[in-house]
Amino acid sequence: MGLVVRLRQLLRAGERRLVRELGAFGVVGAVCFAIDVGLFQLLYAHVGAGAVTSKLLATLVSMSVAFVGHRFWSFAHRARTGLRREYWRFAAVNGAALVVGLGIVAFVRYPLDQQSALVLQGANLVSIALGTVLRFLGYRRWVFPPRTSAAPPDPVPAAAPGGPVGRA
Repeated sequence: MGLVVRLRQLLRAGERRLVRELGAFGVVGAVCFAIDVGLFQLLYAHVGAGAVTSKLLATLVSMSVAFVGHRFWSFAHRARTGLRREYWRFAAVNGAALVVGLGIVAFVRYPLDQQSALVLQGANLVSIALGTVLRFLGYRRWVFPPRTSAAPPDPVPAAAPGGPVGRA
């Protein structure tokens, strides 16, 4: 019976951890979403930069903010594998999401010949949604991996054969 109770406790702890990760990921993501959308709109509609250039710059700025937020908050409890390694993997996952985003915006802008800021912003929003799923899964698996151990810690250490060490 004790094993079943312990398994339930571990599952609940894992669920709580996932909910906390998703919550923090969502907050950081919301801030970065506002940066991405706002900067895209500013660059494309007001500065006059091209749609793809606007998407590229908006994504690079929001990605930089996201790395800091996720490393030091969303996934702060996970294993630390080195700032350089994490940064490059973070950049690779975000690069894949960026390619998806640029592809969607470029497809809507050029082959579909859409120039409206509203239509392009819609394409941008679709690219952000797809990129969000890709990023969350990539961060959890490759960028900020879970802490690993060979076996869960035993709450009651086993006595050494022959009694305690150091006694005569």
